[in-house]
Amino acid sequence: MKVIASTLRKGNVVDKDGKLYVILTAENIHPGKGTPVTQLDMRRITDGVKVSERYRTTEQVERAFVEDREHTFLYNDAEGFHFMNPENYEQIAVPEDVVGSSAPYLQEGMAVMLSQHNGVPLTIELPARVTLEIVDTEPVTKGQTASSSYKPAMLSNGVKTTVPPHIQTGTRVVIMTADGSYVERAKD
Repeated sequence: MKVIASTLRKGNVVDKDGKLYVILTAENIHPGKGTPVTQLDMRRITDGVKVSERYRTTEQVERAFVEDREHTFLYNDAEGFHFMNPENYEQIAVPEDVVGSSAPYLQEGMAVMLSQHNGVPLTIELPARVTLEIVDTEPVTKGQTASSSYKPAMLSNGVKTTVPPHIQTGTRVVIMTADGSYVERAKD
């Protein structure tokens, strides 16, 4: 199915010269003079080679049919990350390069959106937010105001983030999966 280049987003799959590419980043650039373009950074699904392409924003690009279905994360091992389709209980192993930077945020039983093309896993989409525990951070400094700068903290999944000064070790917090940023203290 042909679509206009400017409508492509991260996670979409395009067919270029008979090969499938998953879009890693899509940016529409509008220079002061000249034609607006869409800059796409893509990864070839068959061998993982990354390429960068520019299209005029009105140019037609072939978008591949991809099946998006909710799956539940089970565990990971040497074969990859294992997910289960909750409708028919079929399990699928997803390679580590497909999961990519999302790996630390995966939690047992988490529902994710798994995109497949002809049974081959292409991308996973995590929930926007996850709840994690702070395992290490600096102690609260007396006299520090709530509006002051954030302090570094280590999350239970091994990812570093920054949190407000009042957050202590052992506190459960809500984190954005897209960039690992602090949202709020967990309400549980």
